Amino acid sequence: MEFFGIDWNEKHILKTNTKLVCTSDIGEINAEELKKEVEPWLSAIFQSEHLSLLIGTGLTSAVSFTAGVIPQEMTRLALENGLSDNIKSKADETAKKMNRGEANIEDDIRIALELINGLKILDDGRHTDLEIELNTKLLAFIKSILKTERDFLSKLKTDNEKGILAFNLLKSFILSFTSRAASRERLNLFTTNYDRFIELACDETGVLLLDRFKGKIQPIFRNTRLELDYHYNPPGIRGEPRYVEGVARITKLHGSIDWKFTGDKIIRSLLPFGATDTHPEIPSNVTEQVVIYPNSSKDIETAFYPYAELFRDFSSAICQPNSVIITYGYGFGDSHINRVIEDMLTIPSTHLVVIAWDRNYANEGDPVNFGSSRERIVKFLEDKNSAQCTLLIGEHFADLKNLVEFYLPKSAIDRLTVKMQKLKDNRGDRNKGEDNSVNDNKGEE
Repeated sequence: MEFFGIDWNEKHILKTNTKLVCTSDIGEINAEELKKEVEPWLSAIFQSEHLSLLIGTGLTSAVSFTAGVIPQEMTRLALENGLSDNIKSKADETAKKMNRGEANIEDDIRIALELINGLKILDDGRHTDLEIELNTKLLAFIKSILKTERDFLSKLKTDNEKGILAFNLLKSFILSFTSRAASRERLNLFTTNYDRFIELACDETGVLLLDRFKGKIQPIFRNTRLELDYHYNPPGIRGEPRYVEGVARITKLHGSIDWKFTGDKIIRSLLPFGATDTHPEIPSNVTEQVVIYPNSSKDIETAFYPYAELFRDFSSAICQPNSVIITYGYGFGDSHINRVIEDMLTIPSTHLVVIAWDRNYANEGDPVNFGSSRERIVKFLEDKNSAQCTLLIGEHFADLKNLVEFYLPKSAIDRLTVKMQKLKDNRGDRNKGEDNSVNDNKGEE
């Protein structure tokens, strides 16, 4: 298969508007040389008027594997209920309809939730046993997420070399995006993850996150998205507040393990990162209290609060001129997200950057696997405008260490380096061949 001039059977693919690399031999990739073209290109993209970052489970997996931690498993939901075969077959069917390939635990949970609601409408008593068993399985799923968080924290507390490296890479990754100049629109950060790795990294790096919750003791989900922000008064200047740097807006599209229903409200519970399995903030009735929407379907979008509100935030953020969205670790398996990105790309000034490890890639010499993230990416891109797409696909380009070290723009907060470079330019001190790939939006005032 070939379009965009790309041989999609190659393991490593790099495509910008000026560079194309397709190879299965990692030894052919010279990261130092590619950096001279890729980093300035991404720096230019990051200067777009509207910048969004969509993070999938691939980021959690990358951080976990780097730290030597096992991420939460996404194996099928092993129900023993008499309706389990119906749930499994329907999950398989809908996964294929949504071009997701093979179903996983999220598809099983979604179908089970829909079936429970249907049985309740019919006053069918079978919903009781199914709901009890699903509650048990959901609780185990949440505890597996917490275990991944807890194991990661354990690595950091014991000064484990791998854990520290993974956390530093995660923080550098987040800072590359969140440190836009304050004069530009804030980064819109979207994630389908239920864990809190992003929030942990932002807390450690001092990045301030804005979301739909208000309040300190018991943050409550807002029905309307208020455009609040952070400002400061510069010394000696009255009445001219300036935007604080290092601020981003975050939206968790599929909910979070620390969101829960309390009456008719959604609150963010005080569930610590890596909490123990016996923590009191873990609700006993998971199916009714925890706000988790495993993946999209039309029924969930229209019937479950606040799923529609979160997706409206996503649509309004990216579907506008001069907008860029970067995806990392997202396998294009969510039809609703894909549809919004497709709508965005109908605007000629928009741009999509896909960074994907593609762990399900076929063995060398084999064709692309059906249902793998590579197959879904190929299907999504085949009718898109090549000039609007940048691709970094494969284990080299999507490796967190390579990405941070070679390809992503450096943090824009580093103003001293920028000012030094400007002084050298003005004095004519630049050495010939010296790397000029800096994130130009660093110096904006």
